[in-house]
Amino acid sequence: MPARKAVQLLIKARWIIPILPAERVYQDCAIAVSGGRIVAILPWEEADKQFTPEQSVNLDQHVVMPGLVNCHGHAAMSLLRGFADDYPLDTWLNQHIWPAEKAHVDGDFVRDGTELAIAEMIRSGTTCFADMYFFPEQVAKVARRAHMRSQITFPVLDFPTNWGEGPDEYIAKGLELHDEYRADDLIRIGFGPHAPYTVSDEHLQRIAVLAEEMQAPIQIHLHETAQEVEDSIAKYGMRPIERIHQLGLLTPQTQCVHMTQIDSTDLALLTQSGAHVIHCPESNLKLASGFCPVGQLIDNNTNVALGTDGAASNNDLNMLGELETAGLLAKAVAGNPAQPSAHEILAMATINGAKAMGLEGEIGSLEVGKAADIIALETKHIGCRPIYDIASTLAYNNRSLSVSHSWVAGRALMLSSHLQTLNERDIADKTNAWSKKINRE
Repeated sequence: MPARKAVQLLIKARWIIPILPAERVYQDCAIAVSGGRIVAILPWEEADKQFTPEQSVNLDQHVVMPGLVNCHGHAAMSLLRGFADDYPLDTWLNQHIWPAEKAHVDGDFVRDGTELAIAEMIRSGTTCFADMYFFPEQVAKVARRAHMRSQITFPVLDFPTNWGEGPDEYIAKGLELHDEYRADDLIRIGFGPHAPYTVSDEHLQRIAVLAEEMQAPIQIHLHETAQEVEDSIAKYGMRPIERIHQLGLLTPQTQCVHMTQIDSTDLALLTQSGAHVIHCPESNLKLASGFCPVGQLIDNNTNVALGTDGAASNNDLNMLGELETAGLLAKAVAGNPAQPSAHEILAMATINGAKAMGLEGEIGSLEVGKAADIIALETKHIGCRPIYDIASTLAYNNRSLSVSHSWVAGRALMLSSHLQTLNERDIADKTNAWSKKINRE
């Protein structure tokens, strides 16, 4: 009998949903991890014969799947959760959020708010998140310390903020941050032009050139509301997506966030460019911004990924809830209960997010050779039984499941519901202090 191979970790689970191959579910199988990567997926009995693990985790009442990919958010805004609810986007931004940010946002705010956000995301199954916010250097430091995979896009706007005086300074700081993390295996830096209505043609064109040269991602709020589209037509004689296309900003590196207003011209531009759509259904619903036509985008072969947006407009960062809302809403908007399917909904929250970030070779599915970004969810709650189809349970009844384990590149972020890389009590104390300060002022 051949000698058993030493591996870093062996995870045995009742169910494994790898995402790729599509619509596949493995039962009573194990995932072997070595060097932070998946080296095998095989039945329990075979795993015991072939491997000697440094650590073995037995999850016989759990479903294991790739970590969720939250493709859009503003992590530090978790400190403004519930601060300004029940307003339309324009009022919410101009009269509440931007004044609060001017009063409070600094490096300490972003550091503490990002810690709060990452702790929440780990607890709800996210292992990779995209962020667009001020003081991105603080976001990167916290994400690195927490061993959380991330895409951090530094914001660019035409006006001064607490982080800088204007576009030239934002871009200079962002390029410096990009150089600092150029070789990092978990953190990728990109461009975050806030929106077509807050960034001029000159600076959008400059970002397009730099992003192409650097092969860096671009994330932009786009077609978030009907008013945004109407204002663009009135000012520029074209829809926002047409404008950024003309400026060279619409490419396979571009992540178009929200896209609640889409016509046939927009669909054609998305197909032609290879750009990605980041759907944020709960934020769009809460702000009454509109409905992203997910079914049309899928039919048009446009990659649709999911994001929570910030906790100031959601009001949580729970991607499990987001994927369920996205699936149900897409069916209603399309008038088709078959689209998307449960497996397609799970793909939007995993491999589609990886594709949008250009990380599909590393994460988004459980395949041999990929990074071991893995989560486990416990199924013993009475509210999720009986289980006939575990993919259906995850897509439509995941509030009865609880994330118990999380790994990024084979390193544990949470074991048996206990955070491993962050101090939850310390985060809670700092959050309470910020709440008191913001309330007093």
